[in-house]
Amino acid sequence: MERGGQVAEIVDYGTFADRLKTAPNRWDVLREFQEEWGYAVRPGSSRRKRMSEERHEKYALAMGGKTGVDGFGGVDLALPIPAALDEWWELPFNSFTHDAGLYWTHPVYPPTAQAETPDHGESLGPIPDDSDLVAPDADHRVCVFMVEYQACNEWGYPAAEAYEPDPRVLVSVAGDEGEGEWVLQARSLSEFFLQLAVQRLPRTLGWSTEVYEEDVVGDDDGADLVARIEAELPALGFEPWRELEQDGIVRGGPDVLVHLAQGHSGGIVLSGRTPQALLDLSARLGLERTEDELEAPEEY
Repeated sequence: MERGGQVAEIVDYGTFADRLKTAPNRWDVLREFQEEWGYAVRPGSSRRKRMSEERHEKYALAMGGKTGVDGFGGVDLALPIPAALDEWWELPFNSFTHDAGLYWTHPVYPPTAQAETPDHGESLGPIPDDSDLVAPDADHRVCVFMVEYQACNEWGYPAAEAYEPDPRVLVSVAGDEGEGEWVLQARSLSEFFLQLAVQRLPRTLGWSTEVYEEDVVGDDDGADLVARIEAELPALGFEPWRELEQDGIVRGGPDVLVHLAQGHSGGIVLSGRTPQALLDLSARLGLERTEDELEAPEEY
């Protein structure tokens, strides 16, 4: 896809769940997805590194057992860093490392692992003893590698799985009693980074439109519209996206995605690789839209 919406062929995101299930390598799907939505690394652009040279030198000293090395509070130097996390940082087409402003998250590297729930701050601490996310006798810490911009959510992998090449990803969410809890976000690190790109890139690099209250007047608070979306557009096959007190599912069709989220920050956002694909979907769903009303792709 070129900037401006000229596409070579239609991509049916209604079959994405099968694509996700059968793909031998998540990185290939990430590269393809970025290209489908018009992302390309700009020639000569700089790439964000995991650590500055000075910090990397300190980290190497700390890993070697040197005492008095500051700046790595909460990092368990005995835990390995999963191969998938370092692979992601080194991907030459990585849209985060080249254009982090598209993502609204802060990376944490090396990942931190809190042994106790902090007295203050946003870090959630370890997985509760009665959780079924890990075995009772396993390490209950979470290695946090990414934080939402306002520190409302953290993403991390179980410390018990740090020795695995591509461990599961958990996310911190607000609990029923106001206390936070860890829940499953992705079946692997590589799937999480693909899912993060699906959450961020289409609404910025494609054409998009939000569904407003006036769009669903007389529609039982939008229930009929949601039912039409669920009937027409299959889910992409990810775990529900849990961020900013929302529970979101992405559904897809030919050249279109629909972000359907419930909760405090929920709502419905339609995205299209082309304006016509988005207009066609809007019409099928009973939404009145003109091309002038669509949000055009942003520059990055």
